[in-house]
Amino acid sequence: MPYATQPRASHFLNGEYVEDKSGEPIEVIYPATGDVIATLYSATPEIMERALEAAKSAQKHWAAMSGTERGRILRRAADLMRERNHDLSVLETWDTGKPYQETSVADATSGADALEYFGGLAATLTGEHIPLGGENWVYTRREPLGICVGIGAWNYPTQIACWKGAPALACGNAMIFKPSETTPLCALKVAEILHEAGLPAGLYNVVQGMGAVGSALVSDPRVDKVSLTGSVPTGRRVYAAAAEGMKHVTMELGGKSPLVIFDDADLENAVGGAILGNFYSSGQVCSNGTRVFVQRGIKEAFLERLTQRLSNAVIGDPMDPKTSFGPMVSERQMKIVLDYIAKGQAEGARLVTGGKRLDREGFYLAPTVFADVTDDMAIAREEIFGPVMAVLDFEDEAEVLTRANATEFGLAAGVFTRDLARAHRVAAGFEAGTCYINTYNDAPVEAPFGGMKMSGVGRENSKAAIEHYSQLKSVFVRMDDVEAPF
Repeated sequence: MPYATQPRASHFLNGEYVEDKSGEPIEVIYPATGDVIATLYSATPEIMERALEAAKSAQKHWAAMSGTERGRILRRAADLMRERNHDLSVLETWDTGKPYQETSVADATSGADALEYFGGLAATLTGEHIPLGGENWVYTRREPLGICVGIGAWNYPTQIACWKGAPALACGNAMIFKPSETTPLCALKVAEILHEAGLPAGLYNVVQGMGAVGSALVSDPRVDKVSLTGSVPTGRRVYAAAAEGMKHVTMELGGKSPLVIFDDADLENAVGGAILGNFYSSGQVCSNGTRVFVQRGIKEAFLERLTQRLSNAVIGDPMDPKTSFGPMVSERQMKIVLDYIAKGQAEGARLVTGGKRLDREGFYLAPTVFADVTDDMAIAREEIFGPVMAVLDFEDEAEVLTRANATEFGLAAGVFTRDLARAHRVAAGFEAGTCYINTYNDAPVEAPFGGMKMSGVGRENSKAAIEHYSQLKSVFVRMDDVEAPF
């Protein structure tokens, strides 16, 4: 792998890289060429035991430190990530295939934002004094949960490792993070940087593996919290396993989110929002607005301008800073998307542009747009997770809101209109946890992120995440005499 600062082993345990080649091999494929660029090894039971014991022994001391001390380490790690943004972005590109033009501004930088934000928040995690009258009162303590397991998705390996790790560590927990086996490299560098910044050994461990490794960690009685980013089927299984042990959970799952464009919208901004909500990261974003409802008055103008702007996409070597559209993450994912494109054509949707694999090495698909899509088509109902936009017509606000909400998912939703009263009315009516007005797919760490319905449980980022990585203890204090019946 042509990268000088690549991770040095498969796992990061108790403050150091650890290798155990007796585990199942995991080949890391560079999506732009299909070449194997690294081989890692799945965690054996011994590796998992070492991770759990390291986390258990380190967590109590970490929790006893002041929030100021914990926060200082997280903020130092954020500074290191920013200093090394180029190297981390290169690794992210090799891991995922996303263009360097994108990874250099959206991945390690977002991870650093999370570390900085929760590092600043750590010292503010205080309790409450509740007077009861007389000289009696209650006070509360915000305490860590213990050992947290994070299970990452393959589309944002650096960001997700930080989005889960930062609030967990800020609250005084230990973290064991299992990256996706498809993109296993970046989380190792996050662990390395945290340790270099002064994080005591054992508090952020990375173990590799398939679903069986995640399942073993989730079901271990020493684990107190599970945070998953992944698909709804995976979420169902992990949630059920966590429930067996009454573990705390955060589930950030899939979506089939609506993006509603009214005929009074600024056309250029609406097209830009639709591009960000469908083709950024080659469409591999859970919150993407892939059901684009366009009011009939501007439908053809929207499609014409969208097609023009898609022709400006620079498809090529992801390491070339000029490249703005990269390959799918894997051959398997590419084939899934090609199957959905075939379904769209078979069900009668109008193919406006794209719809094919590009004639080059790697897992490249052309940005694809279908028009005249109806609500019952597979491409309008099922999460595709690729560069496929479904454009649907609508007449009025009441109709489109009903149709937008007619899905089991509820992760995100967006609306473009110049009528701000209508914008807020529609946002209030969306059955989704993360909504956008005249923009799409912004993800500032200061704001909660998460879904409703089948799209998840709990929230990531913002002060809301603190509630999911800590627990409240109430302490009743009586200063006067205790009265008892006998």
